[in-house]
Amino acid sequence: MAIEIKVPVLPESVADATIATWHVKPGESVSRDQNLVDIETDKVVLEVVAPDDGVISEIIKEEGDTVLQEEVIAKFEAGASGDAKAESRDDKKDSSSKEESSKEEKKEEAKEETSSADLDVLSPAVRRLVAEHNLDPKQIPASGKGGRLTKEDVEKFIKDGGASAKSSDSKKDSGSAPVSAGLREEKRVPMTRLRKRIAERLVEAQHTAAILTTFNDINMKEVVDLRARYKEQFEKVHGTRLGFMSFFVKATVEALKRYPAVNASIDGDDIVYHGYYDIGVAVSSPRGLVVPVLRDADTLSLAEIEAKIREFGEKARDNKLTVEDMTGGTFTISNGGVFGSLMATPIINPPQSGILGMNRMEDRPVVINGEIVIRPMMNVALSYDHRIIDGRESVGFLKTIKEFIEDPARMLLDL
Repeated sequence: MAIEIKVPVLPESVADATIATWHVKPGESVSRDQNLVDIETDKVVLEVVAPDDGVISEIIKEEGDTVLQEEVIAKFEAGASGDAKAESRDDKKDSSSKEESSKEEKKEEAKEETSSADLDVLSPAVRRLVAEHNLDPKQIPASGKGGRLTKEDVEKFIKDGGASAKSSDSKKDSGSAPVSAGLREEKRVPMTRLRKRIAERLVEAQHTAAILTTFNDINMKEVVDLRARYKEQFEKVHGTRLGFMSFFVKATVEALKRYPAVNASIDGDDIVYHGYYDIGVAVSSPRGLVVPVLRDADTLSLAEIEAKIREFGEKARDNKLTVEDMTGGTFTISNGGVFGSLMATPIINPPQSGILGMNRMEDRPVVINGEIVIRPMMNVALSYDHRIIDGRESVGFLKTIKEFIEDPARMLLDL
């Protein structure tokens, strides 16, 4: 039975999408619920799965094509998987019987069957990743159908350190091989839809908001000691690790309660004050920076916050975040400290009016009670829209966060 494979219904405010990666080829057998294609929107990657066991008979829209919701992108023959697999097995038997000339040749054939695909059969997305990271496709374990190399295989290889190893090998090779003195290489890679959307929103924020940034530093000793004292017990009881982000989310919510203008947004000539606290947490993903939202953060415990952030990180890594995960948000927290940032000025996420930037923690000499002591210190920054947030409010807001982090018991006692 012939079935049309269509683009899913796109999220509200998303007009079109782009075919990112086909995971199958025409004539290839697939099983029910197997991922056929990744479709990239401005916000998320949508997966289209096989409706049944069968064969992809025709691919209508190729990688890189722009598509609309419910547009036909491929044709599918249900129930044809058995024949396709049988034919595939017969072809393999015929080819192997013809090429049985020696034991060495058999070994070579076995290696070829289990090796990664050559460059000429790689998808554009895989080809781009391989080229960007200077990788040899034959060194990457392939998990796709028929030994085909997928985008996920390459990303896993890079994450596991394969890219750095390859890079070091290439450096060694270049040391022994002569290189022309005037060689200047450059690559042109198209921006993904998400990267283009990020760029548009960042420029929009700079052009429409009166962004100003205020700074402070926080003595992290109390939180560090608290975390060290209870982290093992916390993980046993709650099944998730105790990090620093949950403390900052809690402190931010308490500060927003005291300074509601920071939790507000501008809509035309009106200021909208939000009576709820949906905190966006900036997360790095293979496709770029994404901001999933902790709904009603004021009602969440430290353990629930940590578990949700961990879930967001895993979903971002696997491109599983949904539009619902990233829609809304009244305030954002960005932690550049995980990348080693010492000081940064984050850009607000429109239509929000503020964003808190965390940075790396380091031991520094500070004066406490007239004595110089070493304490774990962190620089923090608040970028805000000066159109609705005054300097007094911005400084007071950041000072409130500082006070709660330096004395976390106040958050528990509601002081």
